Amino acid sequence: MQHVDVRYVAGLARIALTAEEQREFQGQLDDILDYVGKLTELDVTGIDPTAHAVPMANILRDDVARPSMDRDHMVQNAPASVDDAYVRVPAVIGEEH
Repeated sequence: MQHVDVRYVAGLARIALTAEEQREFQGQLDDILDYVGKLTELDVTGIDPTAHAVPMANILRDDVARPSMDRDHMVQNAPASVDDAYVRVPAVIGEEH
């Protein structure tokens, strides 16, 4: 497995490491990379590549139009409205001046 310098990774992450942390994390990173390197020794002939451990599929219901709440009834129950046609909601994004 290719050697990766923990100082390089820390630099990418913009993390400052002490000399002691560099030694400790370099050892941990080397152990992880050695373990991952062992995966290259596996015989995966005949095994299809996969992105998930189990098959995944979206199970969606049919898109069927159904009656919805009457607009007048909805606006009547809203805390505030405009022209009795639109629901007024609190501002979420500030206005630019």
